[in-house]
Amino acid sequence: MRLLMWLALVLWLPAGVLANTCAPRIVSVQAAPALDGARPLTGWVNVTLPDTWTIRWPAHGDSGWYRIDWERGCENGEPVALGIDGISVAGEVYSNGDLLWRDAFLVEPLSRSWNVPRWWVLPESGLQPGVNTVWVRAVGPAALGPGLRGVRLGDPSTVAAQHYRTQWRQRTLYLINAVLCGMAGTLFLVVWALRRKTPASAAYGWFGLMALTWLIYLTTYLAYTQWPWPDSITRSRFSMVAMVGYVLSACFFTLRFGGQRLPRVEQALWALAAVGAGTAVLVPDDIAGPWFGKVWQGAMWVFIANCLQFQWHAWRPQTEGRKPLHMLLALCWLAVMALTVTTLIPGVDRWNVARNWAAFSGLLVISLVMLLLGAQLMQRVRSVERFNRALTKGVTEARAELAQALAREHAHALERTRLQERMQLAHDLHDGLGGSLMRSMALLEQAPQPLPNERVLSLLKVLRDDLRQVIDQGSSAGAQVPDTPVQWAAPLRHRFTGIFDEMEVTSHWDMPLQWQGRPSALQCLGLTRLVEEALSNTIKHSRARQVRVRCTQPQPGVLCLRIEDDGVGFDVQAVQQAGLSVGMRSMAARAERMGGTLEVTSGATGTVVSLTLLLKK
Repeated sequence: MRLLMWLALVLWLPAGVLANTCAPRIVSVQAAPALDGARPLTGWVNVTLPDTWTIRWPAHGDSGWYRIDWERGCENGEPVALGIDGISVAGEVYSNGDLLWRDAFLVEPLSRSWNVPRWWVLPESGLQPGVNTVWVRAVGPAALGPGLRGVRLGDPSTVAAQHYRTQWRQRTLYLINAVLCGMAGTLFLVVWALRRKTPASAAYGWFGLMALTWLIYLTTYLAYTQWPWPDSITRSRFSMVAMVGYVLSACFFTLRFGGQRLPRVEQALWALAAVGAGTAVLVPDDIAGPWFGKVWQGAMWVFIANCLQFQWHAWRPQTEGRKPLHMLLALCWLAVMALTVTTLIPGVDRWNVARNWAAFSGLLVISLVMLLLGAQLMQRVRSVERFNRALTKGVTEARAELAQALAREHAHALERTRLQERMQLAHDLHDGLGGSLMRSMALLEQAPQPLPNERVLSLLKVLRDDLRQVIDQGSSAGAQVPDTPVQWAAPLRHRFTGIFDEMEVTSHWDMPLQWQGRPSALQCLGLTRLVEEALSNTIKHSRARQVRVRCTQPQPGVLCLRIEDDGVGFDVQAVQQAGLSVGMRSMAARAERMGGTLEVTSGATGTVVSLTLLLKK
């Protein structure tokens, strides 16, 4: 019966429980300072891993030995594996007397194995019955706390599985951090560079700088060598400056993201950053360790103060209401602050706490803040899109209103054009057809006897030709300009010379043989109408016996026209003030439209009408 009970118990127990009875067992862990790197024979004391020996032997050198005695649970010949979480800063490992592994550089610049987990299968040939010993030598400056991290012994599968979990925490997680920081820093610095003139873009710039300084600090955990620095202390100084820069950037990012302007606080931040960076760079090597710790703690307290002030800013009642993005950042800082406080609690394992803080807080901060800034950027993009839609709508409405206004202006312009055409037609009728009518009436009145039919028919044909000229005036702008002044004046001379001959008035026509600067077709028409009006006035009012029409061009771009008679004259000023002379107004209007200057002088000796015209080039 008892046999059955024991069999049932054995079958019920998990296989791992039975297997554990054969698992290797660590008997003791001891440490002793090294003298010239040699393995000490005495001075061993029991320690607990992870261990930093400078806490126990601050006066000894930068090298120490650890002795790990272990024994198998059962002598069944199964392989045994050894795993070590890290050796600070570099080291070597022996199984009994056999060398398992050694860093490439055990003198400065030292290799960096402090955050690199490793594991080995112990050679069976080097193991002995009973108690075996693993010897580990740790090498590093006393300021950096040299020592040995976690150690485990077991079957290869178990140690390998634990190694991969440790590899994830100590290497892969930091690598993800570094890649994320590099991407975030580059992206947001580019965004800031493209929009640096806008006040809101300062948050992007500070976050980009914050990500890059954190990336620089992460090299402390990822680097296998001291390059490009000459030794471990110099690299640690650089890492502390990067940490100070990270905290400074985080504080300024928080202020700018929250839209806060605190001049005195910002000045204090710059001053504290300068003190912290200066301390990390200038402190002597022999006391660098404690001072590095003080700089670290000071940076953490500044970071905590930054998180606390933003809690007040994000959650306090505001006139415009609390902003969701500010509250999300406040929650993010609250979570990071909880992790940060653990690094300041006395008595905790600072090495593990600092390592975990760097791994998880960096990933948390960069990821969440990237999401926040991305959300803020999307809000602004949507705001720009809404503005663009409103602007497009406004432009469309403005275009419609402008089109309506232009249509109204066009209608008004057409109406003004029609009025001007009517006025032009009235002037042309007065100057052209009106002058011909007056000439015909003068001939009929002054004829000693009734004119024959042929003569009357000739007068009517002249009136017909003048009417055709008035009708065709609208197309005269494209008419051909006469080749010479003589050809231009020929029709006028022909028409008026016959009338002057019948009235026994002597006429003289002085024209240059060639143009020196040709007038336009409209100017030629205007000159023709002006001469017609002046000669018609001479026929109607002057009672002159001599008339002279003279055209000169003193310069290639200037034309002078002069019509004078020896008639009775008139009072020019009185006629202009009375406004009774349609002919005077018509000539003045034509001269103005042509761009010329008209001058009329009259007296007892006759009347002179002169026009100075600037020709268009």
